[in-house]
Amino acid sequence: MHHENPFDERPPIDRIRVADVEFRVGGRVRICPAETMDILDIALRGKTATIAAIEQDFEDRIHLAVTVDDDPGSDLGQRGLPGHRFFYRPADVVPLDSRSEDSP
Repeated sequence: MHHENPFDERPPIDRIRVADVEFRVGGRVRICPAETMDILDIALRGKTATIAAIEQDFEDRIHLAVTVDDDPGSDLGQRGLPGHRFFYRPADVVPLDSRSEDSP
């Protein structure tokens, strides 16, 4: 019986649809965690961010790696360096478009 190796490289995910909402790399979102897990969730709540990557873990859960728009080190996060990328579930962000960017 053939088993897929969970450590094999997976192809990058450029976009994903969750509950009729499309998330894409480069898309903008507002961080709105459903649950406050730690001090970062409190500090980042309401901030706008850009999706740097869409990642899937070994249990097939989707995580959005975002960089916060007003972070002076967001370019480091875009390059995948630690400390400037934050991970959220799709349920913890609200997609922004040209009509809703200024709405909380």
